[in-house]
Amino acid sequence: MIALIQRVREARVDVDQTTVGAIGPGLLALVAVERGDGQPQLDRLLDKLLRYRVFDDGAGRMNRSLTDTGGGLLLVSQFTLAADTNSGLRPSFTPAAAPADARDWFDRLVAAARARHPIVETGQFGAHMQVSLTNDGPVTFHLRVPPAA
Repeated sequence: MIALIQRVREARVDVDQTTVGAIGPGLLALVAVERGDGQPQLDRLLDKLLRYRVFDDGAGRMNRSLTDTGGGLLLVSQFTLAADTNSGLRPSFTPAAAPADARDWFDRLVAAARARHPIVETGQFGAHMQVSLTNDGPVTFHLRVPPAA
């Protein structure tokens, strides 16, 4: 599983000019499911999303996590993060999970996040979405928990 996370002051997702998910301060996580991902990858990625220390501790250091701050988590499915871009000028999506599998694992990630964190919002799986955000910092990290070999 892959997540591109951004520390935000606010973020929202619109589908057909309707907001389907929005948060104030917290993390926006664009998430891709790869072929071979399973429960171990989900558990590890969620742990990183909730415990990765990207928030200021008051002394100017990134020592606080989303769990520490209680901020929002906006999860947005984005299969393009799983693209193979190593050759040519067109991405290959072979590494991405099939849509039905990706939806299942993304839904499981959302459910697990909601069980562990009080503020979890989402985009709409498979929809054409407009994602708006105010990146705080800017602070952006690429997290990857590789699929089982």
